[in-house]
This record gives sequence, C-alpha cells and structure tokens, in this order.
Amino acid sequence: METFSKILSVAFGGAIGAVARFGLSFLFAKTFPPFPFATFFINITGSFLIGFLLIFLQHKFPTSENLRLLIIVGFLGAYTTFSTFEFETFELLQAKQLLWAVLYVSLSFAVGLIAVISGAFLARRLI
Repeated sequence: METFSKILSVAFGGAIGAVARFGLSFLFAKTFPPFPFATFFINITGSFLIGFLLIFLQHKFPTSENLRLLIIVGFLGAYTTFSTFEFETFELLQAKQLLWAVLYVSLSFAVGLIAVISGAFLARRLI
C-alpha cells in the first residue's frame, strides 16, 4: 500500500506539472520566434524550484516522502521539459538556425545551472 501511495503522489504531481507546462507554453506561444522562450522559461524556473525546494523542504519544512515525490518527481518532473528542449534544438538545427540553437543550448545549460544554485542558496539563507 505504501508503494501505491507513492505512485499516486508522483502521478498527481505529474498531472499538475504537465498542465502547468501546457498552460505556460500556451501563454508564451509565438512570443519570441524562433527562440523557444516558453521551454526556456519553464526549464529555468523548474531548475530554480528544484534547487530551492530540495534544500528548503529538507531543512526548514521537513515533509513526508510522498509530498516530496509529488512536488519534486511528479510536478517538477512533468513541468520541466528536457525532451521538448532537445526537440526544439533539433528543429532549430533543421531550420539552419545554428546561432539560435547554440544560444538556446548554452543559455539553457548556464542559466539553468545558475537557477539551481540560486534556489539552493536562497533556501539555505531562509533556513
């Protein structure tokens, strides 16, 4: 029964994360073509939240394993979009938009890493 509750936690969080990603993608649609801004924004905010919540929930507000699974694995796992990121990079390359593809990959990696570090730093300052 414990395993089933963990599965439900991940599934519920995943459903919410997927809907959040879809909603944000819809809001950002065609805002900055050809740069895939929605996916970039989602990946950066997801990176920040993972860095922040992993520290904050562990030290300031200890939570149940099921809640951590719901938020980190379920919600943020479905919210962030690495496979979409890879596909959009491929599309930029197919369209011979090499500069945009390199910029997208470089910024996503660098700013995403900075976001994780920033989230963890902020969480440590708050605990």
